Amino acid sequence: MPHRHVVQMSTSHASYGVCVLGAEVFLDTRRSTPKDATSFDVYATSAVTVHIIHNPTTRPMINSKWPLDPDIEIVVTIDVTSTTVNDNKVKISYYGREDNELSVAWLYLTCVDISLDVDLNRTGKVKSKGKDKAKWTWGPDGQGPVLLVNCDRDSPGTGVTDSGEVDIRTTADLQDMSVMLLRTQGPSAIFTEYQVVLHVPESDADKVRVFHAIGSDSQPHYKPVLGPDKLSYVLKNVGSGENTFYVEGLAFPDVGFSGLVSFSASLLEVSDKNSLGTPIFTDTVVFRVAPWIMTPNTQQPLEVFVCSIQQGADPNKVFLEDLQVLMKKANCKLTVCSELETRSDRWIQDELEFGYVEAPHKAFPVVFDSPRNRGLKDFAFKKILGPDFGYVTREAPGKEVNSLDSFGNLDVSPPVTVRGKEYPLGRILIGSPLPWVSGRRMSKVVRDFLYAQKVQAPVEVYSDWLAVGHVDEFLTFVPAFDRKGFRLLLASPNTCFKLFKEKQRQGHGEALQLVGLKGTERRSIDEILADESLRNDNRHVQRCIDWNRDLLKQELGLSEQDIIDIPQLFILSGSRAEALFPDMVNMLVLGRHLGIPKPFGPLVGGQCCLEERVRELLEPLGLTCTFIDDYFSYHILAGEVHCGTNVRRKPFTFKWWHMVP
Repeated sequence: MPHRHVVQMSTSHASYGVCVLGAEVFLDTRRSTPKDATSFDVYATSAVTVHIIHNPTTRPMINSKWPLDPDIEIVVTIDVTSTTVNDNKVKISYYGREDNELSVAWLYLTCVDISLDVDLNRTGKVKSKGKDKAKWTWGPDGQGPVLLVNCDRDSPGTGVTDSGEVDIRTTADLQDMSVMLLRTQGPSAIFTEYQVVLHVPESDADKVRVFHAIGSDSQPHYKPVLGPDKLSYVLKNVGSGENTFYVEGLAFPDVGFSGLVSFSASLLEVSDKNSLGTPIFTDTVVFRVAPWIMTPNTQQPLEVFVCSIQQGADPNKVFLEDLQVLMKKANCKLTVCSELETRSDRWIQDELEFGYVEAPHKAFPVVFDSPRNRGLKDFAFKKILGPDFGYVTREAPGKEVNSLDSFGNLDVSPPVTVRGKEYPLGRILIGSPLPWVSGRRMSKVVRDFLYAQKVQAPVEVYSDWLAVGHVDEFLTFVPAFDRKGFRLLLASPNTCFKLFKEKQRQGHGEALQLVGLKGTERRSIDEILADESLRNDNRHVQRCIDWNRDLLKQELGLSEQDIIDIPQLFILSGSRAEALFPDMVNMLVLGRHLGIPKPFGPLVGGQCCLEERVRELLEPLGLTCTFIDDYFSYHILAGEVHCGTNVRRKPFTFKWWHMVP
């Protein structure tokens, strides 16, 4: 509840006070009312507006005076800032039964203006004044400023992100912060008797840091004034003018932190220098920390990352050559990370996920580093974090990390509408065990972080049936120019068996798979179809994928026409499945250009029948298929093309604050 500014009235001496432009001042007349008084009236100078608050049954008397009713309150407001001290007057006259004036109470008020101003309308510029600044609302008609976590590193040579620094080392850092202006106006003499204090609640203080721009415009100094160890800041030498503050976020939304933080500017009446002061007026603003946002395959690719592996028994030279062909088609930047940088860890998709943060005045990419922590453990922090490229991570307590903590087990759908509810930034997909089964699960700290971002409400799908356990082993999304703008691709044993039966009926039962690969067991279509153990394995796999199919149709608002089944077989290793041949849904999507694991399927008429069928399914959508040989460099190591690459994509044009979670 807002603090009420109350001024005590007296008939024995004049009262003096300070009020803030437009703010209500309640006049306490209980002690000043003469014993024999029956009525009163109020006179005020022109800038003062008098409000008599009364119950509906109380009315002014015939002589325009008000009866002395205990429920009546006198409230005044002033809509013009004072030019001199005590230039506004309020006079309360008390009258007896004979309408005779018994006594008078005088109040002299000095009106100042204090306003804490922010980018309330999310235009990228600070707006003066504004209503309901203490309320942050979602939607296209919502209001409230946005705060970025200052998680990039604008100053080279420091060992932390900018948010880890307690000072500003470069003015470029200011661009990542939100501006907050404290505007004051009124007679300067008043501000020597009253304090102006900027403060933050203790619960929010460790989530933010505020810098005060001090000094001349040519040589400003940025003083840290609020933050983890500073809850309040008393401004000195306040007069008519404005003070500029820069606000940075220190923490993303997470468990126990909704993302909302508030700041207040208070005018305090101080009786002596040792007094803490009494608040007369407080102006409060509320920011929301911008969430970390993932980008789906339908967003334009900007840069592809891949690791070069030259040492050991499984180099990826052939893979890189095939990838270069795709990159030229897609006209996309390729960054090849050296083996020294990656410490021979080729699984860059599993180590990190590219996303971004955005405020009306600024946006930049942010890499999310998984708790997987293998050879690529330090790569994102040492090689990607930099100016306007942020970094965030979450570490599992006690190093309890499993395969599902890798970010090949993290995906996001394109924008969808589900039963009338819009998800304009898509929905995050997390691979998990079945809801009622205890199994391998992504670390709680990571899942909590993803749920807390709010704008891409996660869906947990069933991936624990796979040996590696990642969602990218059985699903992906590709762009399309019709319907919803995309298709969901699902790995499908049934579709694969159907294709092989079709080729068998056409007389191609002896066609062999894995032709041209040394040291591999080549099996014909006839042999595959006659393998009852393999058929049983894939019946189980199909049931697992079908469970996810139904879930995704429900949670993403999909119909059968939005789904394409990609022929794929699996084989059980113990109780969990692995791809029998290179897993084609584990592909790299670069606009309309697809980099698909080369399946080395049975050759029919000199053509791989699996490649041919996938082309028939995807090329009518305007997509081009480039098949990449990853057999020895990734497939036999339980991964594929998507696992070995990572893509930084263009952010959404849709502004996250326009949605309603």
